[in-house]
Amino acid sequence: MYQDTTRITEEKDVQKRQSGKTIVAVVLTLVLATGAFFSGLHLGGRSEGGIGSLGTLLAGDVQPDPNADLKEFWRVWDLLDEKFAMASGTELLSPEAKVAGAIEGLVRAYGDPYTTYFPPKEAEAFNEDISGNFSGVGMEVGMRENVLTIIAPLAGTPAEKAGLMAGDFLVAINGSSTEGMSVDEAVRHIRGEAGTVVKLSIVRPGLTEPKVYDVTRAQIEIPTVKTEKRGDTFIIALYSFNALADMKMQQALRDYVQSGATKLVLDLRGNPGGYLEGAVSIASYFMPAGKVVLRESFGDEREEEVYRSRGATLKQFAPKEMVVLIDGGSASASEILAGALQEQGYATLVGASSFGKGSVQELVNLPSGSSLKVTIARWLTPNGRSISNGGLTPDVAVARTIEDREVSRDPQLDAAIEVLHGTYVAPIATSTPKSE
Repeated sequence: MYQDTTRITEEKDVQKRQSGKTIVAVVLTLVLATGAFFSGLHLGGRSEGGIGSLGTLLAGDVQPDPNADLKEFWRVWDLLDEKFAMASGTELLSPEAKVAGAIEGLVRAYGDPYTTYFPPKEAEAFNEDISGNFSGVGMEVGMRENVLTIIAPLAGTPAEKAGLMAGDFLVAINGSSTEGMSVDEAVRHIRGEAGTVVKLSIVRPGLTEPKVYDVTRAQIEIPTVKTEKRGDTFIIALYSFNALADMKMQQALRDYVQSGATKLVLDLRGNPGGYLEGAVSIASYFMPAGKVVLRESFGDEREEEVYRSRGATLKQFAPKEMVVLIDGGSASASEILAGALQEQGYATLVGASSFGKGSVQELVNLPSGSSLKVTIARWLTPNGRSISNGGLTPDVAVARTIEDREVSRDPQLDAAIEVLHGTYVAPIATSTPKSE
């Protein structure tokens, strides 16, 4: 859940493309510094009248569904007006507020955590978010099994420094329960002015009760690439697919070629995604022209859209052997790149299953000033696997425990290097004998 067009505070993956006569922007991952996670966002993809509020529908701008019987709706409306006992401090709901509540209920009925209706004030705040004009704590938040979950705290951010970890369940924000809270609502509560504190209550395996973290918000500047060499193995850690990712990756690959290394580890752990364009471009350094990088499925009879490698390969400098590291914090564009390299036979995946965020949202601005963010497509791997269905499964599964992190031990990276050298031996599973 992150946003950022330039990766200043949040990570927003925006890719412009031609669709008929309409130029749309595709946002692939998002809301870094506080966390609204939507993979792929078409901005301004439709003209007015595409979707209307109840008011515009009744005004005739949109044709009503002849199969929709709204008698019950109006009965409940009238009963509430007639019978609801107002508390002393409760303000009378305006008709506009009732309509907004009804629309929000309709949107929730679809059961998609990334499809959201924003009334005018929330829409304005969301538009600020996707412009990168806000501060936060530097972590992704997503929905896993209907529970708000920290996908990954980003390197060097307040969230990471405070001790938050990938997989933590976010159960309260500033003392308010997150039960029933949407991802976007959580983002609005977490973000805020730099220098202010937000209290995040998390549940984690091994904790007997929720733990509260006081995290100071800040402007988030996230590193793009980090490299190192270990013997004949070159390691490139790619932290995000921001606007600089392709350029930084080119430099990292030049460093790899100049290092004389023959083996490569591409570390995508904790990478929430970013520009779709970046995933396709980086895949093109390893795959010949025409190879499928990903497919976009619309879930209906429309033909899927296929993204292919441009073939800007390393040629004779391509690594003889390559491993891609993934974990539960690898999402969206990370999963696209890792899935393509795995299925096309250019890399072995090592680590833990990825997050599984492979949907595309379109942001539709409505005449009232409100907006609708709606899921319009799903990302598929070259072989047609849905990224959203459980994420990617590594070829070599290696866990990294909380204890490993606390002492800066990295068995996943160690295993990746061993796989490249053919020395990796999977641990023997042990079990406790049953008592007779």
